[in-house]
Amino acid sequence: MKAIKLLFVSMLMVSFSGFAQEAEQAEEPKAEEHSNINKFRQLYQEFSTPNQYRSASGAPGPKYYQQRADYEMDIRLDDENHHIYGYETITYTNNSPDVLDYLWVQLDQNMRAKDSKTPLIEGGGVAPFAQPAGFAGEYLSEPFDGGFNIKKVLDSKGNPLKYMINQTMMRVEMPKALAPGKKFEFDIEWDYNVNNHVEGRGRSGYEEFPDGHRAYVIAQFYPRMCVYNDVEGWQNSQFWGRDEFALPFGSFEVNITVPEDHWLDGTGKLTNRKDVYSSEELRRYEMAQRTYDEPVVIRTQQEAEKLAMMPGATKMKTWKLKADYVRDFGWTSSRRYIADAMAVKVGDK
Repeated sequence: MKAIKLLFVSMLMVSFSGFAQEAEQAEEPKAEEHSNINKFRQLYQEFSTPNQYRSASGAPGPKYYQQRADYEMDIRLDDENHHIYGYETITYTNNSPDVLDYLWVQLDQNMRAKDSKTPLIEGGGVAPFAQPAGFAGEYLSEPFDGGFNIKKVLDSKGNPLKYMINQTMMRVEMPKALAPGKKFEFDIEWDYNVNNHVEGRGRSGYEEFPDGHRAYVIAQFYPRMCVYNDVEGWQNSQFWGRDEFALPFGSFEVNITVPEDHWLDGTGKLTNRKDVYSSEELRRYEMAQRTYDEPVVIRTQQEAEKLAMMPGATKMKTWKLKADYVRDFGWTSSRRYIADAMAVKVGDK
């Protein structure tokens, strides 16, 4: 009987050894002689073959190009309902040597849509213990709907353009192909619910304070052009919250309408300071332009606290910002903000 047991164990060991060898053989790369696995090897396999667009060093080649996207936007913040309304005109310049039949636009806010795939990749599992109210609130409540509501997509003459939305991407069909060196202008109208970034752990959204006032830190709030380049063509991978992405450079002219007691700042330069600053704030700002040793307070702590104790303003005012040759735009607004400024000498400027 012992002999039979020993024979059985030996057969198992032989079988396991044979299986392990087969597994090792299966994991070996095919045609290993064509793969350089030396840790000090040149990166021939990792980089694309040098061409007229990109040199062997990775630097731009003689025919390297970048596309351009210029934006004109009108944005309105509904503070009471924490909602954003937007209208934009995009002028897209095709600097590539390719004829483009359609355009791809990023809809990053759709990661917060009801049917978003984001929860599937960011789920942390179910806690081992939870009270019924907490479990129902987290798993059985209606999901927050923060995705873009695309109302219109129009050409420069006001004619509707065909478009297709695939989760966080939108493909826009042009009336005719866009030849190299040509531009295409089109409009998009949209709106969306702003998320509470404190509760939802977002990088963009609003924070609400015990007095009911809010601070908005807003990014990825507008439909943005995808990158088109010589390596991939259109960079139109979905954005579920963890991806990184590039954007084409361009200019931004953005008008943002907020309650008149809000203080706002954003990308670029403020072009209508006299319209949005009080006479006292403007006097302090002009003093700050001549002050190099310490900041000059433009909106004081006391002034912000006084506003915070009052009901929110019902009248609105528009802040106008302009930025040249940047790749993105963001802004922030609140009646709780204070502000200061000072002059800095850099070289002879």
